[in-house]
Amino acid sequence: MRLSQLQLFSQRRHCIAVLFAGAMAASMAGIATAQTYPDKPIRLMVPWPVGGATDQVARILAQPLAAALGVPVVVENKGGAGGNIGTQAFVREKADGYAMILATSSTNAAGPYLFAKQGFDPAKDFTPVVLLVTIPNVMVVPAKSPWRSIGDILKATKQNPGKFTYGSAGIGSSQHLAGAQFKTSAAIDIQHIPYKGSGPAAADLMAGHIDMMVDTGSLASIKGGMLRALAVASRTRLPALPDVPTFAEAGVPMIASAWYGLMLPANAPPEVVARLNREVNILLQNPDIRTRLQNIGAEIDGGNSESYARFSLTEIKRYEKIVELSGAPKE
Repeated sequence: MRLSQLQLFSQRRHCIAVLFAGAMAASMAGIATAQTYPDKPIRLMVPWPVGGATDQVARILAQPLAAALGVPVVVENKGGAGGNIGTQAFVREKADGYAMILATSSTNAAGPYLFAKQGFDPAKDFTPVVLLVTIPNVMVVPAKSPWRSIGDILKATKQNPGKFTYGSAGIGSSQHLAGAQFKTSAAIDIQHIPYKGSGPAAADLMAGHIDMMVDTGSLASIKGGMLRALAVASRTRLPALPDVPTFAEAGVPMIASAWYGLMLPANAPPEVVARLNREVNILLQNPDIRTRLQNIGAEIDGGNSESYARFSLTEIKRYEKIVELSGAPKE
């Protein structure tokens, strides 16, 4: 039976009304989310133990971000397996903005080339919010070490191959890759000792249980006289360590640094991403916060979420070559 023109018109009008109502509902839901978010505490997950560079960055930002958002921001540390255990747990969280992660170049760029089964996809399982800081690696030794230069390390390790050790925050960490890069660039034989975070590794370094570490986040221990800095893995000297030469100046050219950024689980609401990005960028311009970050050796980044998304994908590709050149084995 053919439908009359009046019936066809009525059906079309009904379909248009349904589509319009759906669009309006989605739009209103987005507006409601933007207006009400956040209305309960936010968890800032750190996939490394307390004390390392990732933890330091998170704790510098957590309190002022809580003040800006009007709700508590609670730092949760869940370390292990080179940051993978905490990150695996994070990607299963609801993407509503109440669970954030302090992502790093170790977990979200280098990891795929260092672990056969990482347990998450850095390219698909995250919503980038904002790139926070970059921290160059620094070669540090215990304050009581006889070594006072990279040349001293080269001489000792060449005379005693395989005897000396370098620590890291775990397989795939910035310290691991930088140490492996140093080992390859200097053509020396040193043994890697992985820990469950850079905090425990630095504690053992200060106690003399390991010999060296190409670390991020050791600036306080350097300035406190517990560690001695021998070289920085940046193109130019760090303003915070003006008397410490670059690796190139010390005779072993290498560049190594770690980046740290805020991410949400995949498919997070754009209005939540925009709110967090805006608030964090404001904080990164705060003189007190900038000073605190610079005091741990950080170079401050910031920017919009789109640029961070592009950057993170580029870094995944870039780290394939970095891991290959470092000589770090796949686990």
